[in-house]
Amino acid sequence: MTRLLPRRARTLAALAAGALLITACSTTSVDTGRDDAAAGDPGTGHLHGLGVDPADGAVYAAGHHGLFRLDGGKATRVADRYQDTMGFTVTGPSTFLASGHPSPADPDARSPHLGLIRSTDAGRTWQTLSAEGEADFHALVQAGDVLYGFDSQSSKLWASTDAGRSWDRRAQLQALDLAAHPATPTTVWAATGTGLARSTDGGRTFRPDPAAPALVAVEEPRSGLLVGLSADGRVLTGRGGGAWTQLGRLPGGGEATVLTAVGALRLLAADSTDTVYDSRDGGRTWKVLHRPATGQEYP
Repeated sequence: MTRLLPRRARTLAALAAGALLITACSTTSVDTGRDDAAAGDPGTGHLHGLGVDPADGAVYAAGHHGLFRLDGGKATRVADRYQDTMGFTVTGPSTFLASGHPSPADPDARSPHLGLIRSTDAGRTWQTLSAEGEADFHALVQAGDVLYGFDSQSSKLWASTDAGRSWDRRAQLQALDLAAHPATPTTVWAATGTGLARSTDGGRTFRPDPAAPALVAVEEPRSGLLVGLSADGRVLTGRGGGAWTQLGRLPGGGEATVLTAVGALRLLAADSTDTVYDSRDGGRTWKVLHRPATGQEYP
């Protein structure tokens, strides 16, 4: 469903449909409502992304019910916002990119799809850059001057060379996560859940990597060096086209969902219980950074 939505007359109906989609989980100021918490704070909800702000080293988790700063085992909601923050990535000090959906309680929301949004104050405020009402990026990765996004609405890889203000629509595929490195920005990897696909032409075409395991997330912390996460929590490394080696395993029992490489040795990960894990040795060992009080699993 890739169409721009007309304002006001049909907005409420569109947002209602968007809210159902969100529940199932599937430069204008972006505001969010607070009525979501009327029956008690829902917590993070299903986590979509993790990152570290180089400005102060703080860890952030993007979830179904907002953006959270993780500190001392606690998750603190940023700016009391409840937007469904997806496709989250940190691109610089206090500078974040994301996509997703507004809070269903936001009276000023104009579309169920936020398009590409950016914050330059560590998530306290957001501005729309492009594709509002059209794109729902479930994965975003910056590779030098190229920004890649996987749009769940069109099932296409989008590419931008002007920091996300305009886009070129490229290959159609099914992807859960993307990886690319600034040294080789035309090489893009896509974790598909059943394997791994590679593009060497900037995402215009993809070919499956027959030697790759089934991955739900992939990162390229060094050029040509891949780190992947399987649904059962195995952390694996490989170089594409060859054998993969298991480094470690997430200690929890939930289905693995998110992997972020802060550097070659530091990794962050999350599972379906929305527990966040931290590794300082490239994925060999992990410690719990945050565990939700409820222990509830999300679809």
